[in-house]
Amino acid sequence: MRKPRVTAATSGPDGLAPAGDVAAIVAGTHGDPFAILGVHEAGKGFVARCFVPNAEFVTAYTLTGKEVGELSRRDDAGFFEGKVSIRKRQPLRYHAKNAGGDWWLTDPYSFGPVLGPMDDYYIAQGSHLRLFDKLGAHLIDHEGASGVHFAVWAPNARRVSVVGDFNEWDGRRHTMRDRRDTGIWELFIPDIGAGRPYKYEIIAPDGVRLPLKADPFAFKSELRPATASVTAVPPAHEWGDDAHRSYWRKADPRREAISIYEVHAGSWQQHDDGSFLSWDELADQLIPYAVETGFTHIEFLPISEHPYDPSWGYQTTGLYAPSARFGDPDGFARFVDGAHRAGVGVILDWVPAHFPVDAHGLANFDGTALYEHADPRKGFHPDWNTAIYNFGRREVVSFLVNNALFWAEKYHVDGLRVDAVASMLYLDYSRKAGEWIPNEKGGRENLEAVSFLQKMNKELYGHHPGVMTIAEESTSWPKVSAPVHEGGLGFGFKWNMGFMHDTLEYFAKEPIFRKHHHNDLTFGLTYAFSENFVLPLSHDEVVHGKGTLLGKMAGDDWQKFATLRAFYAFMWGYPGKKLLFMGQEFAQRREWSEARALDWNLLDFRPHRGVWQTVRDLNYLYRSRPALHARDCEPDGFSWLIVDDKENSVFAWLRSAPDGNPIAVISNFTPVPRDNYRVPLPKVGKWREIINTDASDYGGSGKGNGGVVEARAEGGGISATMLLPPLSTIMLELVAE
Repeated sequence: MRKPRVTAATSGPDGLAPAGDVAAIVAGTHGDPFAILGVHEAGKGFVARCFVPNAEFVTAYTLTGKEVGELSRRDDAGFFEGKVSIRKRQPLRYHAKNAGGDWWLTDPYSFGPVLGPMDDYYIAQGSHLRLFDKLGAHLIDHEGASGVHFAVWAPNARRVSVVGDFNEWDGRRHTMRDRRDTGIWELFIPDIGAGRPYKYEIIAPDGVRLPLKADPFAFKSELRPATASVTAVPPAHEWGDDAHRSYWRKADPRREAISIYEVHAGSWQQHDDGSFLSWDELADQLIPYAVETGFTHIEFLPISEHPYDPSWGYQTTGLYAPSARFGDPDGFARFVDGAHRAGVGVILDWVPAHFPVDAHGLANFDGTALYEHADPRKGFHPDWNTAIYNFGRREVVSFLVNNALFWAEKYHVDGLRVDAVASMLYLDYSRKAGEWIPNEKGGRENLEAVSFLQKMNKELYGHHPGVMTIAEESTSWPKVSAPVHEGGLGFGFKWNMGFMHDTLEYFAKEPIFRKHHHNDLTFGLTYAFSENFVLPLSHDEVVHGKGTLLGKMAGDDWQKFATLRAFYAFMWGYPGKKLLFMGQEFAQRREWSEARALDWNLLDFRPHRGVWQTVRDLNYLYRSRPALHARDCEPDGFSWLIVDDKENSVFAWLRSAPDGNPIAVISNFTPVPRDNYRVPLPKVGKWREIINTDASDYGGSGKGNGGVVEARAEGGGISATMLLPPLSTIMLELVAE
């Protein structure tokens, strides 16, 4: 902890500020303007000093309007001082004049600090869990005046100033108070309100003036390409989502139906001129569509402020600010509330792994490697040319943990999908020998990142029951979704990247060759319950030349559509929660681009409409049948019926749960119908065909079993003889024994 600075006397023997201090204030180099400016005792009275550029005359008044003294100009640049007739130290207002007119301003240096010793204690300890109420820009009333309190962490800076349109971006005029024990700089600026752009002007330890920095805790930002932060009132939305939040607080998400619609907010739909929809417009269109299609959650690619559209939000510079691309932050609150009232959860992609090195962002924030590691072997990400957070620094961990809590509290989000977790866990991720530094035990594991992820999950689950976290983790790191007290990372779920890879590899092969790759679809069940999995068919699979899911399917156009429908039913019947990227629910033909809207006109064509209807019906079945979701993460809800029929490329299994009837899932991944095919089933009786992806309503050939099959005891076992339609998945539900 740093020792408090010992400041020089504020006045000379004659009550005047020392000439050197006056020169430093005017030049903007004074490290402690509160020692000079504002109201100070002088003998038996008080003296007031201010720096008002362009003023020729300044008169001092109390906040109640009483004139208390005329100040003299000590420096033509605008330094004024003089005795004031007040009985105690108090804030003052100044009436300034020059040949061009007059104006009023309230002296920020006549106010005391806003932060207190307990803030200092918890911030220094790294245990402050409400930093977003303390740092950033907050509209407050303070000592009889209304204004904005600014606070920013820059422990190594020589000087920090708030600059904006309210002071002509002049860093000399609003230099901040240095709370040296914590490295926090703060300043209350009266007479300004919401909607004012601002940045921080920071003088580095070596005296170099850095590029102006946006506020790391900004709650609102300018629309790109502008990069300033904007003062904003806290979200004032009146929430009406108690029923939704209460339900999820009491639920075990592992045993709930979770079907996620992954969305890039800027390209799901656009105006005719290519501009973005506002949050309110998205609410009017996206929420009803998600409800109609049957998804339980919408997951947005990152919506926090970012400068570069093609980054899709994954290179964020404003972790606390919903992007200005879609309107005011309150609009996002209205969207979340509207989704909740419609029964749809909202998940955000969250990026604590790295940040861009844009000059206005976190990189080299106070002239030193503050948020990032100084050594590029730990602090630079070679894949994305970004900086890596320093997870070994408690202030950085607090910044990120508080951000997770912020989205859950202020915007009621239902979960965070944490991006690029694997890149955080391994010190040698995407690095060659000699390009990384082993941990203290000589290993490749990033122990500091592990500790951060565990702390984030503990705090988020502890303070916001009902909120879930999902890890995008592409390796076999153990216990990603196990509780921290059991040695896990503490996530609620993990993306099953193996499922995505293996299934897409399989369906890209011509049906005649699939019998040689049968294991691609059976292998996943050997580890399907090692974590709480989400099965993702995500945006990463439909960009950068990868085409679309429809395009990945083998065969002619009819076979592609049939295979995609069968694949979706296979996935919805497979253990694990579901995630599907936008456009793939109606078989988008063009590869996704963030620069254009989805091809919604395709829904006018029967094959595309049939895929959409398949997804809609699958979501309905998944949500309404406990057998399909209540044991997604537990092996006792799954058993193979047919596992080794590679010659026919047929797979069959049973899903079950304590409540509801069991459901058999049967897939035929060749274009050959299988007549009189025997499928073992656990119980004698009628099994209703609750979905058949070859149905004519979906665009299929219409082959099936008349809606029902009969399971009989034959030859020492129970089975049903049925028709397996070509390139199809059917589901059978026991309805009568």
